[in-house]
Amino acid sequence: MDSQLATGLAAPRGVPAGVRAAYNPADDPLVAQRYTWELAHSHYENFSVVSQLLPRYLRQDFCNVYAFCRIADDLGDEVHDSALSLSLLADFRRRTQECYGGTPTTAIFMALAQTIRRYEIPLEPFLDLISAFEQDQTVTRYESFAQVLDYCRRSADPVGRLVLYMCGYRDQRRQQLSDKTCSALQLINFCQDIRRDILERDRVYLPADSMRRFGVSVQQLRDGRVDDNFRRLLEFECDRVAGMFAQGRELLPLIRLSLRPQIALFGLGGAAVLRAIRRADYDTLSHRPALSKVDKLRLLVPAGIGSLMASVLPRRSA
Repeated sequence: MDSQLATGLAAPRGVPAGVRAAYNPADDPLVAQRYTWELAHSHYENFSVVSQLLPRYLRQDFCNVYAFCRIADDLGDEVHDSALSLSLLADFRRRTQECYGGTPTTAIFMALAQTIRRYEIPLEPFLDLISAFEQDQTVTRYESFAQVLDYCRRSADPVGRLVLYMCGYRDQRRQQLSDKTCSALQLINFCQDIRRDILERDRVYLPADSMRRFGVSVQQLRDGRVDDNFRRLLEFECDRVAGMFAQGRELLPLIRLSLRPQIALFGLGGAAVLRAIRRADYDTLSHRPALSKVDKLRLLVPAGIGSLMASVLPRRSA
């Protein structure tokens, strides 16, 4: 990491080491951007590959927004002390609001401010994300699917909306379709991580009314016991998610051709995880169904074809 971001003097007590440098003073926008670029590429193994599908002018902005999301998520999940996490998230919320009203001097917000100004991004999506991570500190059970979706509305949907803002889209129709894909991605991640969520964080994102319907208890999740009841429950939840992915795909024709490969990849990845769960006969307690490197490369084939088409076909506005 750049020496100008190495001291960590500006970070509050308790900030996870992996994101401490985000708080460091930075007086050079290029240094700040280098930090978000490095954070994005070091934390998400496919980010550098996926970003090649993006038009070059968007890549740094995606890194700036990704870094914000990564840091907020780590403040919620990597502190392991709910009271301290809430304090750090409150501080992060204050810094986010100040980013809109002043001249940011820390690495993360100096980089992010450039993206916010460039695309006139409103404050709400950023605050919604922080709100979801705050909720994780106090809410560990959800009675209904509607309650889980409300959490997804703040934990996942803002990311898609931020992507749309950076791509030049602000209308409600595209945002609603994006929300379908983003919520579906969050829900399929919950299905992947049932055992880890309950053992490491005592969280259950499966709706309690669905669990009762299929005769699955919290203790069964904790014990990692897979039976026909659990499989039927996961099949039911996966069917719901599959329908949301299908709705979300209606966004693609409404996106400029040059942007479709990257946008399509989000849904393709989530649908591939869904298939992996089905192939595992809905057993996500004994092991975590995930995509192999080969699976990930296969996802890039249709997206790469789309990128090639975008490079040779005449541009049309959307």
